[in-house]
Parts: sequence; structure tokens; C-alpha cells
Amino acid sequence: MNADGRILGRLASEAALLLRGKTSPDFAPHRLPGQRVVITHTDGMRFTGRAKPLQKLYRRHSGRLGNLKEESLGHLMTRDSRMVLRHAVSGMLPKNRLRKRLMRNLILFKGPVR
Repeated sequence: MNADGRILGRLASEAALLLRGKTSPDFAPHRLPGQRVVITHTDGMRFTGRAKPLQKLYRRHSGRLGNLKEESLGHLMTRDSRMVLRHAVSGMLPKNRLRKRLMRNLILFKGPVR
């Protein structure tokens, strides 16, 4: 799939649907579909709303006191746009044992496929 010019949330929901295998006729919720989703040109994704790249924050914490790190969407897109898409797709998958195994089938590239 080409992410150039596509909106982040709509692209992530389509990728989550394909990762889950819900488009195949033999879908079973307990089974891994085994198909990979390759997304290229993640640097060209768009967002809805003008202020979203400045207002939306991604937070991470190591567990140590005072170690909460915050990063805006715009800054994270310039640093690594693949992390933004990976976080969005991960949030749309079920929160169970299959989530980690499904995320291994998501392959992201900043530019064209090499």
C-alpha cells in the first residue's frame, strides 16, 4: 500500500483490517491469517486538522521517577514516521496475545520499497 497523500487514521484502520484477516472468507478470530501488509512512503501521510501535528502528544515512560517523555506528532513524523503509523495500527488491533504476532506482519518503509 502506498501511504503518500493518505490520511493516517484511515490508512491505519485499513491496515488493521488486512492484518486481522477479516477480508478473507476463512476468517477465524483465534487464527493468524499469515499475510503481510507492506506500506511504503510513510513520510507522505496527511492528518485532518491544522493544529493536530502540534497538539497531539505521544507519551512514553520507563518507570523511573521523572522520566515521562512527551513528543508531538509533528516532531515524531520528522524523526520517524513509521513509529506514528505503527502506534496507530497497534491501537486498532485487539488487546490480546495475537496483537504482538500480528504486528510482526506489518512492514513499513519511509520511501519506496528497496
